[in-house]
Formats: sequence, structure tokens, C-alpha cells
Amino acid sequence: MAIIVNLDVMMAKRKISLNELAEKVGITNANLSILKTGKAKAVRFSTLEAICRELKCQPGDILEFREE
Repeated sequence: MAIIVNLDVMMAKRKISLNELAEKVGITNANLSILKTGKAKAVRFSTLEAICRELKCQPGDILEFREE
């Protein structure tokens, strides 16, 4: 897939665990894990907004486009 998810990088920079972020964002650990591993086929803007709010980052810090 040409969209790379760098959520794990941002979480490490902010020193926040998957469980903690999932609780603060209001989604399940399983759904956040699917997003973190790049297996998600879609992400709601409301979820992306909540993640960015908690990590104090921009969507471009989490999502990246790479030519295949």
C-alpha cells in the first residue's frame, strides 16, 4: 500500500502506550492496533483528529504517501 502509517513512531516520541492512547481517543485497543500496524483500510477523520489532539501532532506526522 502506498500510504504508510507512522503512528508507532509518534507514540514512541510521545512516550504513550497503545492502551493509554486508545483510552484517551475512545477507540478499542484492537482498532488502534490495526491502524498502528498499517492494516486498516480506512480511518475516520474524527479518529485521526482525536489521535492528533492527544499526540499534539499533524495528520502528516502519522500518515505518509510513498510511491510503490
